Amino acid sequence: MALILAFAAAILCALNNLFMRRSVDAGGTTKAFLVFVEGFSILVAILLGPIKSGNYEWSYSIGMIGVVAGILLGIMMWALGRAMEQGPPGLTVAFLNSSAVVPAVIMVLIFGVAFGHSYQWWNGMGSLLVVGGLFWAVWETTKNYQNRSLWVTFASVAFWCHVFFLVILQWRAMLINPNMPGSRLLPFRLDATQSEWFMPMIFVAATIFLLYLFIRDEARLPKKQEVIYGFYGGVCNGACTYFLIKAAQVATVWENAMVFPLFAVSLIMLCNAWGKVLYKEDVHWKAMALCLFGLFVGTMDWNVFF
Repeated sequence: MALILAFAAAILCALNNLFMRRSVDAGGTTKAFLVFVEGFSILVAILLGPIKSGNYEWSYSIGMIGVVAGILLGIMMWALGRAMEQGPPGLTVAFLNSSAVVPAVIMVLIFGVAFGHSYQWWNGMGSLLVVGGLFWAVWETTKNYQNRSLWVTFASVAFWCHVFFLVILQWRAMLINPNMPGSRLLPFRLDATQSEWFMPMIFVAATIFLLYLFIRDEARLPKKQEVIYGFYGGVCNGACTYFLIKAAQVATVWENAMVFPLFAVSLIMLCNAWGKVLYKEDVHWKAMALCLFGLFVGTMDWNVFF
């Protein structure tokens, strides 16, 4: 189930990235677009969280974790937008999502199997193949860009913010699970109510951060297309985050290592597809094939064959 949710999230995220490109093509800016994306995502998060569950009880600990995650998300989206202005959008998304292989390593190093996180040799091999394919594509596709160093800077900021954002999603899922092995050993426990305000607070914090950047740098009335595409993107972004959070909550020990890499590779392929069809962008198909092969290696249970 977690892998299905991750794939659904990838479809929604690819659409959100397409709406960002459309907004820029229509004369808008990424800063304005992102403000409306995150703002409309708040409404989606409230609808899919407190309203859907009927649980409106506030939790300070849940809210603060959501704020931290939201700040990371806001920085990530800002850096992603700047990177897309300096380099190829499809490849920018590919580089960002190569970060999806890192959280599983961090979680297993910190918590290990006792907390539901396992990492086998084939997970590591698959992750290396995915990252290798992505960096191969990065090198071949960006070597002719004049702003290559600037692109790498912004893409790297987005990369690490994404890593820690995904780590928070998995950490929060682990903390609210009362049946998690070794949960009593955790240094920090959440309120027993399992408040539904985690996702809304992510988008509240991200919206405030991005609104500050927009007012500081542009301070203008938004364009009609920025609002329209921001609404479409916000619906997709809110639903995407909901599916990712659910995927982290329901993932088994086997799925924990590869649920985010599956999301990343699926997103990469979908963004490459719209980049190729709509914008005639070059796609390094051999590198993408290596990513898919890495995903296959990483998600197979090779103990069956040995």
